[in-house]
Amino acid sequence: MKILVTGGAGFLGSQLCERLVKGTHEVICLDNFFTGTKENIAPLLDFKNFELLRHDVIDPFKVEVDQIYNLACPASPIQYQTNPIKTIKTSVMGAINCLGLAKRVQAKIFQASTSEVYGDPLESPQTELYWGNTNPIGQRACYDEGKRCAETLFFDYYRQNGVAIRVARIFNTYGPKMLSNDGRVISNFIHKALNNEPIVIYGDGSQTRSFCYVDDMIDGMIAFMDQDKHVGPLNLGSEEEIPIKHLAELIIGLSNSDSEIQYANALEDDPCQRKPDLEFARSLINWEPKVGLKKGLMHLIETIQKAK
Repeated sequence: MKILVTGGAGFLGSQLCERLVKGTHEVICLDNFFTGTKENIAPLLDFKNFELLRHDVIDPFKVEVDQIYNLACPASPIQYQTNPIKTIKTSVMGAINCLGLAKRVQAKIFQASTSEVYGDPLESPQTELYWGNTNPIGQRACYDEGKRCAETLFFDYYRQNGVAIRVARIFNTYGPKMLSNDGRVISNFIHKALNNEPIVIYGDGSQTRSFCYVDDMIDGMIAFMDQDKHVGPLNLGSEEEIPIKHLAELIIGLSNSDSEIQYANALEDDPCQRKPDLEFARSLINWEPKVGLKKGLMHLIETIQKAK
């Protein structure tokens, strides 16, 4: 097949491109390099079935493809709050352009939605039936509400135009190719620990997250895209929930670091809990993560150490 990956030079997108290219598909990577990097996709440039297209999904584009994975959007608070208007444009206008293309060429289209659509959840774990608890005017709203609106667009194109959609709600994911300065908690903690610098936790550290290793996430995304029983939404993530304070302590231990933990004021609208219910993923695509948090963190720490 010929497959378009928007945001294909980012953390998740580049690893999805690599998996698809090695699966002998023709892959077009579309990225404006706002947060993605050329280094992420450099190893793929020598493949004849890989093509790089520098473009912004906010602007219309035309390609002939069989499948579209829409991953274009900054994903960490530091990145998406840098230019909140750009962020919401990317989610909403990017979705409109991708869906319009999918409708025209009759392509199946995957939306990388997010656990952030659940906001600061009032129930845990979060099932796909939960509508969420979000602040539509807060600092995180550009991302949370942008992704919620994108889901609306996807389902309206599905109901009105019969577009073959797949909407996945991706929970926290980590692994190689994460930027050291992107503000995501695992990459931030590891780089601080390896440099024996203080690790700053916002709030008291009791807020929880669940982290999925990137290889497992790519497995889930492709399996969901390739099945034809359900359009979603579908949770993809890990059920291994951990308080942020314990995560910092674990990373310090695995890194043999002398870093100290410091505390700062809690961030606005920072969710207290984040854990997916994966029963639907198990029943639909027979998927759940295989890599445990400790094993995944050790592999990432070793990868970062070797790159230094």
